[in-house]
Amino acid sequence: MEHIHGSDGSPSSSQQNPKSTAKWAASLENLLEDPEGVKRFREFLKKEFSEENVLFWLACEDFKKTQDKKQMQEKAKEIYMTFLSSKASSQVNVEGQSRLNEKILEEPHPLMFQKLQDQIFNLMKYDSYSRFLKSDLFLKHKRTEEEEEDATDAQTAAKRASRIYNT
Repeated sequence: MEHIHGSDGSPSSSQQNPKSTAKWAASLENLLEDPEGVKRFREFLKKEFSEENVLFWLACEDFKKTQDKKQMQEKAKEIYMTFLSSKASSQVNVEGQSRLNEKILEEPHPLMFQKLQDQIFNLMKYDSYSRFLKSDLFLKHKRTEEEEEDATDAQTAAKRASRIYNT
């Protein structure tokens, strides 16, 4: 199936993959790879007061792709201050966060947050993700998709019928 991509490389909304909810329901990985999925999951987590988990996970993903040493230091510090420090504004609940010494921020490496990121991933996977799949937010989106698909099927059938009768 061909996807039309917007200028930012994401699929344009007019060509939304008709069954994105099915992909989201298949795995948390699929959900987190889809910008629309992330948006919906964040809406849900906001209601649960745990949006910082997905924000931390996304920040770590972005951090791993950072090549420039200076940028890596800045991002590491930002992640630490935002999510891990005892004074963090959006503190994530991970074991061993106190053991992440601030000194490590001086010599950052791409996988320095990996263990913590994995903990948060599992926390989301076994906790909020399963609730997300039962939430009104998800189910409403799923229904909308199914209705759109039914409408498309009906149009296709109508077109086929009109072609048959117009010969």
